[in-house]
Amino acid sequence: MKKLSAGPPSWRRTVIVTVALPLVISLAVMAYAWPASRIAPRDLPVGVVGTSTAGQKAVEGLAHSKPGGFDFHLYPTQASARSAIKNREIYGAFVVTAGHVTVLEATAASTTVAQLLTATGQQLAAHAAKLPAKTATPPVGTSHRSTVGKSLAKPAPKVGFRTVDVVPTAADDPRGVVFNSALLPLTICSILIAALIATSGAQMSVWRRLVDLFAACAATSLAAYLVAEGLLGALPHEHVATWGALSLTMLAISATSVGLITLIGPAGIGLSAALMVFVGNPFSGITSAPELLPKAVGDIGQWLPPGAGANLLRSTAYFHGAGSAGHIAVLVLWSTLGLAAVTFGRRDSAVANKGLAEDLADDDRSADSPAGNGTPAALPSTLANRPHSHARHPAHE
Repeated sequence: MKKLSAGPPSWRRTVIVTVALPLVISLAVMAYAWPASRIAPRDLPVGVVGTSTAGQKAVEGLAHSKPGGFDFHLYPTQASARSAIKNREIYGAFVVTAGHVTVLEATAASTTVAQLLTATGQQLAAHAAKLPAKTATPPVGTSHRSTVGKSLAKPAPKVGFRTVDVVPTAADDPRGVVFNSALLPLTICSILIAALIATSGAQMSVWRRLVDLFAACAATSLAAYLVAEGLLGALPHEHVATWGALSLTMLAISATSVGLITLIGPAGIGLSAALMVFVGNPFSGITSAPELLPKAVGDIGQWLPPGAGANLLRSTAYFHGAGSAGHIAVLVLWSTLGLAAVTFGRRDSAVANKGLAEDLADDDRSADSPAGNGTPAALPSTLANRPHSHARHPAHE
């Protein structure tokens, strides 16, 4: 019978190892690899300075070569375009004149976008260098036939090109590698904090758990900040606000995870990991930009704590908090929902745990009773009288 009963678990384990586990791993790899393989500009907000003919032709050329790739905003001066970049309204701007192309960019917003804008600006400069030779008109009083050979023989004029980094990354992290690498360990650590707090003593009060949750997120985010800035120099500005952004991000992830564990039990840990690590992290766009990911992926990522937290961290660390209101709202929403689940769902969980503890205690008392293991749990009061009856037997003897 033991061999027969061991059959189904063995087959179940085989199915898990050979089918379920490879499927989960494949989905995890696809969640990270697929968005990265589809990086391309999709309504990427950029600016164009001036309304000159060269600028208009630049916009027309970009719209034709990359349809739907850019969302153009016109600015009268470079100063206004720089202000828009610093306020996180656009990622960069093109300043196109007859003899020069300047790209205003912000590597702090996204090094990948900055590289894309640089390459696009170089294409504009190459295209602008060909325009004068093709569109040149002969002087007054000169026949078109006599000038054809001269215009063809004349070399294309050179067009100057340069890039200006309006909001650069930290000098110790010029490529943003440290910044981009910080999100995944913070997400995993937040889930570990939630698992530790949720699985701690069943009799712990709700308020004690909430205090522990807030304290753990604040302390852990402070430690992460001291490493990222104190040792690596990757978060150089607005120290208190940056620490606050890290704390709010961890709180949103941890509170959601604790809430799920409170509501559905240990399965909440797996659901939290799937939601935050395998969806929220790769969909966040932290290594590129949300506008470079497929539309649905970028939108989903910004509604999850990892994506909102990553953009909030950029805003506080490099842009003095500009454009952070929406991201703060998302993180506060997730934190509130998670804390509400812990507060109101904990009551039912505590009652269930208390009932289970009482049942286990009754079983232990029944097992220790003289009647043996088969004595019902409802007989402790009867068993308590038995020592007196046994005590009377010697007197009769």
